[in-house]
Amino acid sequence: MCDRPGYYIEKISFIWMRKNDGLGKEPIIQIRQVRKYFKDVRAVDGVDLNIGEGEFLALLGPNGAGKTTLVEMVEGLQKPDSGEILITGLPWKGNEVHLRSQLGISLQETRFIDKLRTREVLELFASFHRLDPSRVDAVMDMIRLKEKRRAYTVNLSGGQRQRLALGIALLNEPSILLLDEPTTGLDPNSRREIWDILMDFKRNQHTTMILTTHYMEEAATLCDRIVIMDHGRIIARGGLDELLNQNHSEEIIEFFPGGEPGKLGLEGMPWLKNYSFDTGRNKVTLYVTAILEALPDIIKQSENCGVGIGGLTCRRMTLDDLFISLTGRRLVE
Repeated sequence: MCDRPGYYIEKISFIWMRKNDGLGKEPIIQIRQVRKYFKDVRAVDGVDLNIGEGEFLALLGPNGAGKTTLVEMVEGLQKPDSGEILITGLPWKGNEVHLRSQLGISLQETRFIDKLRTREVLELFASFHRLDPSRVDAVMDMIRLKEKRRAYTVNLSGGQRQRLALGIALLNEPSILLLDEPTTGLDPNSRREIWDILMDFKRNQHTTMILTTHYMEEAATLCDRIVIMDHGRIIARGGLDELLNQNHSEEIIEFFPGGEPGKLGLEGMPWLKNYSFDTGRNKVTLYVTAILEALPDIIKQSENCGVGIGGLTCRRMTLDDLFISLTGRRLVE
C-alpha cells in the first residue's frame, strides 16, 4: 500500500487517460507519470499523455509552463527523474540510434555558418542521413526557398532562416516532428508562411507532430488536439471546440460604459454567468450564455438608466479567455 498523498487519484487518472486520450489505437508516443525537477522548480510534474500516429498536437502554455522540458525528454535530450517515455513502443535507453533516425527537430532559433549557401546547408545535413540529392531539391521546394538556394545564410531574413531550419528537420522524412516555438519573434507574414508549409506537410504525409507554442491561433490552426500546460502539469486537453465545451465556455460582450456600470442593473439577469470591470480602461466584460438573448436587455437597461454604451463588441470565448478562466492569468504576460 502506498500512502503518498494523491497516489490513488493519480493512478485512477492515469488509467482513465490511457482509455480516453483520443487515440483508438496504440499511440506512437506514450508519456507515463513523467516528472522532472530542477532544485525547487517542478518543471514537469506528473504528466500523462498519449499521442497517436499522424496526430498534430499543440503544447500550449506560458513561458515556464514545462513545455520545452517535456519535449526535450521526448527528444531524448533530458532524462525524466521518474516515469516513462516510449517512442514507437521503445524506451530511449538502448534504442538511441534507431529513435533519433525517426525524429525531426526544429528549435526556436538555429545558428548557421554565415558563408554557407542555403542549398549547401541542406546538402550537409542530408549527407548525415546518406540521402540522395533529389531529397534536397524536394525539401527546397517544400520550404519555398528554391529561389534562395545560392544565398548565403547570413543574408536570409528571420522567416527564411526558420524555414531553412524546418527544412533540415524534414530532410529524413521523420515519423515524428518536434517543433519548439518555431514562429516566436517572426512577423505575421513569416509566421503564416511557416503555417502554410506545415499544413501542406500535414495533408501529404503521415507524420506525428508536437508543436510547443504560446500563440493560441497557431495551435488552433495547425493542430488536431491542444494540451494546455501550466506549472508543469496538464490542466486541459482536447480539440478547440471540445476544450471550450468541456469548460462551459461562454459568449462574451465587451463595452465601454458612459457612466457607472453598476447602474445598468445587469447582475440579476438570467443570461449573465460572470462579469468583470477594468477600471483602468473603463471596460466592462460580460460572460453570457447567449449574445442574442443578452443584447436586447443590455440596450434596454442602458436606455432606461441613461448609461451610454460605446465600443460594443460581441465574440465567442477564445483559448486565451479559457486560459485566463483556468489560471487567472494570460498565456503571454
